Amino acid sequence: MATRSNGLNDKRDYYEVLGVTRDANPEEIKKAYRRLALQWHPDRNPDHKKVSEDKFKEAAEAYGVLSDAQKKAQYDRYGHAGLGGPAGFGGFDPTIFSEFSDVLGDFFGFGEVFSQGGQRRRTRAHRGADLRYDLTLSFEDAAFGTKTRIKIPRTEACSTCGGSGAKPGTHPIPCRSCGGRGALRSQQGFLTISRTCPACSGSGQVLADPCQSCRGEGRVRAEKTLSVPIPAGVDTDSRLRIAGEGEAGIHGGPQGDLYVFIRVQEHPFFDREGSDLLCTIPISFPQAALGAQIEVPTLDGKETLHIPEGTQTGTRFRIRGKGISKLEGHGRGDLYVFAKVVTPARLRKEQRRLLEELAALDTTENQPTEKKFTEKVKDLFS
Repeated sequence: MATRSNGLNDKRDYYEVLGVTRDANPEEIKKAYRRLALQWHPDRNPDHKKVSEDKFKEAAEAYGVLSDAQKKAQYDRYGHAGLGGPAGFGGFDPTIFSEFSDVLGDFFGFGEVFSQGGQRRRTRAHRGADLRYDLTLSFEDAAFGTKTRIKIPRTEACSTCGGSGAKPGTHPIPCRSCGGRGALRSQQGFLTISRTCPACSGSGQVLADPCQSCRGEGRVRAEKTLSVPIPAGVDTDSRLRIAGEGEAGIHGGPQGDLYVFIRVQEHPFFDREGSDLLCTIPISFPQAALGAQIEVPTLDGKETLHIPEGTQTGTRFRIRGKGISKLEGHGRGDLYVFAKVVTPARLRKEQRRLLEELAALDTTENQPTEKKFTEKVKDLFS
């Protein structure tokens, strides 16, 4: 009695098709398929199109099974019969091929090819674009925080049609070009190609009677005034995100976000390093030699600083907690004061006399008891 073949015995082993061993890992399977997809792509073999299509489809079929852990386990145990019927594109999740868009998309536009049932389900609503606003702040406002008002030109949902784009009392109708699917389909070899419908831009709907206020756009140009809180401690290139204050969405879609980019003006006296402040304070030669109590400016007002005797140019003093508020933390940075001993450009007669006397004492040799330099200065200026 004659028997009818089910076609399963005619199929080649999937591991043989891809040229990998049965213990090949997912990365090896992926590389093997990529190589075969490039080798047998129909557009690369125009003189042997039918053969290349068969090879290309066979490789894709093998990859569709071996790249799926569950199907691979069934295949390893039961062979082709364990897949529940003839394999092929129809039984696979098409998203597995999305990572090969560089191989497939160049020729077939695979970004739009695979879809459920050969169609793409699209929604008319689209999120609005994000906006950028560049804000310049004074040094003090950045240090302590502030609240400022800004004006943002943007699109907003049309109040007449509520963002639908249709004249009040009317509704969009299905696109006749694509039958409301949002995509046009065509056959290319064994593949079904689906591309965005140019008549409705993929929405699947068109406006029979557009809104006159927005001309069917669903959005209108406007200017919005916003009160923006600036946290203490922002710096140049800090970025603030204000959710939902960007462009209006298309056809009722959600609004984008607003990003405020900060630029902080320089301070005439302080330099900034993160949350710390740096400044240089000039001190006189007697103050450096004898020591002194001086007042230094801070962002909060004046602060008393003790200068010990014998201070040299470049000596650093630290005043805790007088820096900038920490943006992503608690407390404030510190203020670092660098001393700079200033030599007077012009001396009064008495100053010259005293310094000459000091110089003479400093060069006197063979004294019974050599005084320290600072003690000599105290003797002269006391």
